[in-house]
Amino acid sequence: MSTSIDTLTMALDGARVFELEHDRYVGAPIFPAHWPGFVYTLHRHHEVVDGISRTSASGTLTMQEHSGTHIDALCHQAIEMQMFGGVQVTPAVQTPRGFTELGAETIPPILRRGVLIDVARSHGVDCLPPGYLITAEDLETAVADHGVELRRGDCVFVRTGNGARYEDADTYLAGAGVSPEGARWLAAREPFLCGADNVAFDLPDHADPELGSLPCHTILIVEAGIYIVENTQLEQLAAAGATEFLFVCLPMKLQGVTGSPVRPVALTLV
Repeated sequence: MSTSIDTLTMALDGARVFELEHDRYVGAPIFPAHWPGFVYTLHRHHEVVDGISRTSASGTLTMQEHSGTHIDALCHQAIEMQMFGGVQVTPAVQTPRGFTELGAETIPPILRRGVLIDVARSHGVDCLPPGYLITAEDLETAVADHGVELRRGDCVFVRTGNGARYEDADTYLAGAGVSPEGARWLAAREPFLCGADNVAFDLPDHADPELGSLPCHTILIVEAGIYIVENTQLEQLAAAGATEFLFVCLPMKLQGVTGSPVRPVALTLV
């Protein structure tokens, strides 16, 4: 057993680790429905007290589930009061204290093959234009351009280049997003999850004639049971040319909640 652990440790020692989470701070970009996002107040302060050398500080954190880098649980979305797998939204399922089915605590620890689809690079730009809708053709072209293969169960990330604009909230919130046809193209390849470097994976202002607002959420979460990770930081990963990697993500076991903040990382040997 120790030999196996040593081998694994040696392999990990040689890996390069990329942080895919943005810093969390007051004033960070937030989807309007999830305002105010992240709020922190220092409650207990370090103060000089006669006769006491050790001091302590602590604070109060208020944070929307869907602020910052986070994963959507499958209870996050429903169509006509029905969630993924035919689970009906009833008072027994949707309670004042959260959901009794499909909550964030049901998301397993994620250690899977990750794939980067760099649409911005495929277009020859640092960042896609504001409001751009990423099509299935865009995704297919980027996959071919970079020679990556999508496999069932992968964690697939779409780069728009928008992550570089995170500290300018207005600009970031106006970034590109994935179209419904793009989401269907992804769902057909049966990934475990999909992520993007924008606020909603979807284009927030786009409404599909059939599915309405946030159509990718309907296609991926409700219809296919595919998790979505939003607000990922993909710039360093893209700069390194890492199109395949080990994706590690540990959602918090927050019982009955509709999403979890995460600190995902990508590990490569490049």
